[in-house]
Amino acid sequence: MIDMAPGPESPLHPEIEPHERGLLPLDAVHSMYWETSGNPAGIPVVFLHGGPGAGASPKHRRFFDPHAYRIVVYDQRGAGRSRPLGELRDNTTPHLVADLERLREHLGIERWLVFGGSWGSTLALAYAQAHPSRVLGLVLRGVFLCRPSEIDWFLYGLRTVFPEAWDRFAGFLPADERGNLLESYYRRLVDHDPAVHMPAARSWSLYEGACSTLLPSRETLAHFGDDVVALGLARIEAHYFRNGIFLPPNALLANAHRLRDIPGVIVQGRYDMVCPIVSAHELAMAWPQARYVVVPDAGHSAWETGIAAALVEACERFSRQGRF
Repeated sequence: MIDMAPGPESPLHPEIEPHERGLLPLDAVHSMYWETSGNPAGIPVVFLHGGPGAGASPKHRRFFDPHAYRIVVYDQRGAGRSRPLGELRDNTTPHLVADLERLREHLGIERWLVFGGSWGSTLALAYAQAHPSRVLGLVLRGVFLCRPSEIDWFLYGLRTVFPEAWDRFAGFLPADERGNLLESYYRRLVDHDPAVHMPAARSWSLYEGACSTLLPSRETLAHFGDDVVALGLARIEAHYFRNGIFLPPNALLANAHRLRDIPGVIVQGRYDMVCPIVSAHELAMAWPQARYVVVPDAGHSAWETGIAAALVEACERFSRQGRF
């Protein structure tokens, strides 16, 4: 079913602080940052950040009513406050799915609501399809299925809508390296010298940030320009793009039938240029049990008014009714 999101803004919930946090050892290489806030006896919900590699922020707690939810926010391996930052060894989608299960068990949670946008929607789908019995429901935003057509759109197709941003992105490279943007950036992003990898990371990240909102946003660009965000996002994103996200082709749509018993909502900006609406539409057709909300005046960012309102409303509805 398709709903048009309501016009009036639903504000984010007030700022809160975590009451628990830690670093969870995952293996000989990786340790994962996690935190919990809100009501320790509330409905467990886990927030999956985008990228891959972008990391989470304190603002992400504010999608959830702290009286109703036990809010789990964490940084995926290699991202944000997890260590080591930007690490590509043993960093694949199956690893990230297993990390979620380890975190769930570590926190003593039987089942939880899974909330993810952009790459977070990709990981949420992969996790729910692997562990449907552990998922109370899915809240997805800016759906990204990581198919070759979507990656090609990000690298080249966005030029048709954001030519200035694309010119800066491609123009960062010498002219003779622009025929394969992914490989040319990747070589720089994995270079050990910060003088090589950091300028490439900032260029990649700022390109994504410039294309993420319907209207230009200085706040968004400042976030994407942060060194920790830029390095984690650009290096890990390029790593996953080069490897087809370490899943079989079209796996997430092909396995959508595994979601049939899971309540879900898909929130999609009509003018999302980073993750165009066709992917959300195809997921909604393959998963008709989900509620499909198209925000008519928004792009990709979760912070755009209509998208934030629809996400908050979905979580409030689930806390009251157990469905969307």
